[in-house]
Amino acid sequence: MKVIEASVSNLDDIAILFDAYRQFYEQESDIQGARNFIEMHMKNGDSVIFLALSEGNEPLGFAQLYPSFSSVAMKRMWYLNDLYVSENARKKGVSRALLQKVASFAKDTDAITVKLATAVSNEKAKSLYESEGYVKVTAFEHYTQRVKLA
Repeated sequence: MKVIEASVSNLDDIAILFDAYRQFYEQESDIQGARNFIEMHMKNGDSVIFLALSEGNEPLGFAQLYPSFSSVAMKRMWYLNDLYVSENARKKGVSRALLQKVASFAKDTDAITVKLATAVSNEKAKSLYESEGYVKVTAFEHYTQRVKLA
């Protein structure tokens, strides 16, 4: 397995994984919409995507980062917004490899932190994140305001 920083040449593979990721969260399948969304963000430099590939270059999973900044620290931060591994590639170290690539990239870009969120009930993911050095933040309460209904 290898993990690469994806480019527009990987759009078709990423779109399939991204569509499956959205379906996991009970969204309707929309391959073209997924492709357009990923393409727009890649071309605009709004996100960085890492793609895990098998030895035969089959797509296994992806991680998508969005940039952010800490005003107090005056440093870059990354938000790990999306992490997905295809069902047939689970329990084979793909998520861990993606997380390790994210950590390496964050260091290379002089980021102060990588942030992520997961469901309170997702014990497997929480265990994985903690084993890779992520720490639950309890010092802040986070709020969300829905601006427009989807």
